[in-house]
Amino acid sequence: MRILVVGSEGFIGQWLVRRLLEGAAVGGAGAATAITRLDVRMAARAPDPRLREVPGDISDPAVLARALDGGVDCVFHLASIPGGAAEQNFELGLKVNLQATLALFEALRQRGNRPRLVYASTIGVYGSLPPVVDEDTPPDPPWSYGAHKLIGETLVHDYGRRGFIDARAVRLPGVVARPPTTGMTSAFSSDLIRELSAGRSFVCPVGPDGVTWWMSRPQVVENLLHASNLDVAQARAQRVYLLPALRLTMAEVVEALARRYGADVRQRVSYRPDVKLQAALANHPPLRTPRAEAAGFRHDGSVDALIERAVQA
Repeated sequence: MRILVVGSEGFIGQWLVRRLLEGAAVGGAGAATAITRLDVRMAARAPDPRLREVPGDISDPAVLARALDGGVDCVFHLASIPGGAAEQNFELGLKVNLQATLALFEALRQRGNRPRLVYASTIGVYGSLPPVVDEDTPPDPPWSYGAHKLIGETLVHDYGRRGFIDARAVRLPGVVARPPTTGMTSAFSSDLIRELSAGRSFVCPVGPDGVTWWMSRPQVVENLLHASNLDVAQARAQRVYLLPALRLTMAEVVEALARRYGADVRQRVSYRPDVKLQAALANHPPLRTPRAEAAGFRHDGSVDALIERAVQA
């Protein structure tokens, strides 16, 4: 099984490559025999005969051609310019999130071997949220990033429908705990966990009642792998899945951190709510995902399990 990870050096991509090297089942055909890493910059890794590196920009046709050289059986498309960064630089977001995605789909179509493809979409495809979000809630992206991802989902449907690619997509919730980053408007969730678990103080930009959907990086990767292992008939019946996620307030996460790291965690967090930020990104209603759960997708199970995975990953 020849695997291409596009965006291999990102927060999720690095963990996915790790799991592939550990022998995780992928693409419905067992473990990876060859893994191509494609990203602008390459993190150092121990030598492994299964690994091949292609440094470069996915929007460069020559780089994409090198990444596909020798053939590929399964692709994980994780590369993106995230929400805030895509909003600030429309041209860059358009080039990476949309034009490069279409170029990847076209390159795979033209090779003719119908590889599997797992596309990382986002809950950013939703706009104003109803009292309950379920798998039939219509998307209405308020930002360019969400619009680009929704168009990517449409490509997943169309290229999958026509049999060009065995494509499937998952809509990711907030993923924790990311390292300090730029361009991620929702980074406060990761910052909360990272700073308090490290013994530092943190000023949270949303109130203790701010509520959002959470998932650890290891759980996201297990769901991506699971998406790759869905059989052809199951993927044909449903191409895009809204992942189940834990719905937690900031206060609930702080309490879980206090159970793990001690009561002084509560004294090291303070709140300075940004009303607009909380309304947009920390006001999530209940989430209902029965079809995704029936297909085998999972959340972390509990807030304590989420914290354990988030801080150890």
